[in-house]
Amino acid sequence: MSGRIFFTSDLHIGHRYVAQLRGFNTVEEHDAHLAAQWDQTINPNNDRPDQVWVLGDISVGGNRAETAALAWLLQRPGQKHLIAGNHDHCHPMHRESHKWQRKYLGVFDSVQPFAVRKVKGRYLKLSHFPYAGSGYGDHTDEERYTAWRLPDTGNYLLHGHTHTTARRHGREIHVGVDAWDYTPVPLEVIEQMIPDRPEEDA
Repeated sequence: MSGRIFFTSDLHIGHRYVAQLRGFNTVEEHDAHLAAQWDQTINPNNDRPDQVWVLGDISVGGNRAETAALAWLLQRPGQKHLIAGNHDHCHPMHRESHKWQRKYLGVFDSVQPFAVRKVKGRYLKLSHFPYAGSGYGDHTDEERYTAWRLPDTGNYLLHGHTHTTARRHGREIHVGVDAWDYTPVPLEVIEQMIPDRPEEDA
C-alpha cells in the first residue's frame, strides 16, 4: 500500500549554471537544499512509501552528471517514477536512450516520456513539456522540442521545463521546483487547482 502522491520537476542536480540562476552560492548548497526539502516532505516509511513523480531533467545531462544525479535520487525517500525530460538521456529523443533505461530503472520504478493519471474522476496528462502550440514554456522565443509535446485535447496537463515561478497557464499546471519552493507538490494541492466540473475549465 502506498502513501501520498507528489509531483516535482527540473531538479537539475549538479547543474552549476541553474544553481546560480536560482540564487545559490554553490552547486553543493543548491543540491543540499533540494535534498532537505525532499527529505522533510516525503515519508521514508518503506511499508507505506510516498510516491514521487519526477517530470524530467534530473541533471544537466551527460554520463557523469546523470550518474551523480541518480545517486542523489537513490538516497531520497519514496517510490520514484520518472517522466523523462530533454536533459535525461533515457528519453526516446536521444539516440542511445535504450542504453540509459537500465541505469534509470535502478532508481525509478518506472521511466516513460508521458503518463496519464486519474484525478477527481478526470484524466490528467503528465509530460516534461507544456502543450504543443500553447505559446508557453521554453527558454527561448522559439517553441522547441515540438515533436515531443503533447497536443491539447482538453485534459489538464502537469509539466516542468519552463523554470518559471508561474504555477498555472490555463489547463497547464507547472510542478517544477522553481514554482514550489524547491519542494515536491502533493496531489491534494493539484486537486485544488482543477475544477470539479469540466465546464469550469479555464
